[in-house]
Amino acid sequence: MENLLLWGLYVVSFYAFLPGFISRTFGFRVFNKGRVEKEISLTFDDGPDPHYTPQLLDLLARYHAKATFFVVGSHAETQTELLQRMKAEGHIIGIHNYVHKSNWVMRPRTVKRQIERTAEIIEKATGIRSAYYRPPWGIVNVFDYANLGYLQIILWSAMFGDWRIRLGAERLKKRMLKKLRPGEVILLHDCGMTLGADKDAPRNMLTALEAYLEEGTKRGYRFVGIDEMIKVTEAAREFRSSIWKRAIISLWLLWEKAFHVAFRLKTVGETNDPAFHYRVTTYNGEAVDFAEGGHVAKGDRVVELHFDNKKLSSIAATSKSPVATGIRMLREVEQALPLLANQLAGDSDAKDIKAVYGVTMIHRGADRLGFEIFQLPEGLFAKSTRVYLRILIRVLTKPQPSAKGKKRRETISPRMLLMPVATIRRYATIQLNKMHEEAERISDVVERSISAAADEAAQLGTKTTAI
Repeated sequence: MENLLLWGLYVVSFYAFLPGFISRTFGFRVFNKGRVEKEISLTFDDGPDPHYTPQLLDLLARYHAKATFFVVGSHAETQTELLQRMKAEGHIIGIHNYVHKSNWVMRPRTVKRQIERTAEIIEKATGIRSAYYRPPWGIVNVFDYANLGYLQIILWSAMFGDWRIRLGAERLKKRMLKKLRPGEVILLHDCGMTLGADKDAPRNMLTALEAYLEEGTKRGYRFVGIDEMIKVTEAAREFRSSIWKRAIISLWLLWEKAFHVAFRLKTVGETNDPAFHYRVTTYNGEAVDFAEGGHVAKGDRVVELHFDNKKLSSIAATSKSPVATGIRMLREVEQALPLLANQLAGDSDAKDIKAVYGVTMIHRGADRLGFEIFQLPEGLFAKSTRVYLRILIRVLTKPQPSAKGKKRRETISPRMLLMPVATIRRYATIQLNKMHEEAERISDVVERSISAAADEAAQLGTKTTAI
């Protein structure tokens, strides 16, 4: 019996207590407070109430305030006109289950049915499918995270016990005014018909709310729906994040300049917009055999490639994902390889090189250009490179969640790229052939033009003689 009770406690804790605790304490998968300068979000649960909700809507209209109503489906299905009025006056309507019952005491399938039924009631009345959900008492179970992925769960930052009439309007007002500050998600109740609530408690709420709205208006605050609160908060987070990103990128580009000077890197192609830089150095890795013959061993001379960081940051800033960044980088490398080959052909330091070498996080498709891809040998260099490149990708790009996350992580894991010297020399030959072909094409065009001009002159001379 003792073991059975213990197992029951474990199940209840995993199913109900832990998810609720994590959501309320750490904000996991929920929104409960904004990061804004002037906005406050008023939210009302348990309605609509045929007596108190119309009074609440009148009060909000007087102060040009927008709010969010989390309606109970069984109350809402008989108050179609109130739902339509909420929508018409610019308020947001969210879901609060069909009956006011805790998700702890319902099976996941039952919770889902409650939500879907309430969503259908709202959509039938307003033509809009609700995107917001507040579980009764703010309690979620472990399956809610998976089942409610299409809904934004909204909790709160301030609750006052306004469902109890004995609290009184004055005490409620004092409690509310202490929470008169930007970013608050205020929880109030416009209906007292649920279990544990007092039927006429909303009367006190309306009195206290009027004082709250009046004082908030004087201070220049805006009362907004939860959709705008989330939008403004995300914009503020993005702005703060972008400041940090710009600072980190600036420091990173300064480091690149210092690195170029210290190690005397040479620029490939146009100095104003290069694709990459290189230096001739000694290979210190493990011996590698190439697929088409030849090898590179420790102590051999190699060309070490470095993609231009300024170009990389520009590409990453306008790409949707790390993979998109990699594709564009690959195109830049493809265009610059003939330039590199020609430059190496004239570089006396590069006469005895065995290969072109580089380490990159994004390597898919590099084999198509003639690179051979190898795992980095495990060690301090591999670990530090992995950390550095992952931080770099995170700072520069806009990562997007994907069902193919594992495959994508494999795509952007650090690898060592090596191109045999014979392959890079072929790029110089290809470029030279292209130049010859272009020169021949131009020569043919010029020759045809001269011939045409000569024919025209001859015809003109014949006409003149005839006259």
